[in-house]
Amino acid sequence: MKALSTVAALVLGGVLLGASPAHAATGEVVVFKTELEDLERYTDPASGSCHRLPATAHVLFNMTDTEVRIHPGTTCFAPGVPVASDRGWHAPPSGLFSFSVA
Repeated sequence: MKALSTVAALVLGGVLLGASPAHAATGEVVVFKTELEDLERYTDPASGSCHRLPATAHVLFNMTDTEVRIHPGTTCFAPGVPVASDRGWHAPPSGLFSFSVA
C-alpha cells in the first residue's frame, strides 16, 4: 500500500512540475455577427481561455497560430469542434455557444 501511495505522489509531482505555463495564441479570433454590428475581435487570446460567443454570432474565423474549439454551451465544458488556424466555422446565432483556445 505504501508503494502505491509513493507512486501516486511521484506521478502527481511529475504532472505538476511538468505542466507548461499558459501562453497566448498569436493573432485574432474574429466573430462576424450581423451586417449592422462591428466584428467581435479577440486579440492574442490566452491558451486555455474560454469566451462566450455573442448572441448574434454567425461565423467564427480563427486567424491565430493555434487551434480553437467551438463548444455547445457557454462554459467550454462540453467537447468542442476544432477550428484550425486560418479556417472558419459557422456558429449558430443563439448566445449558447463558446470557444476555447488550445
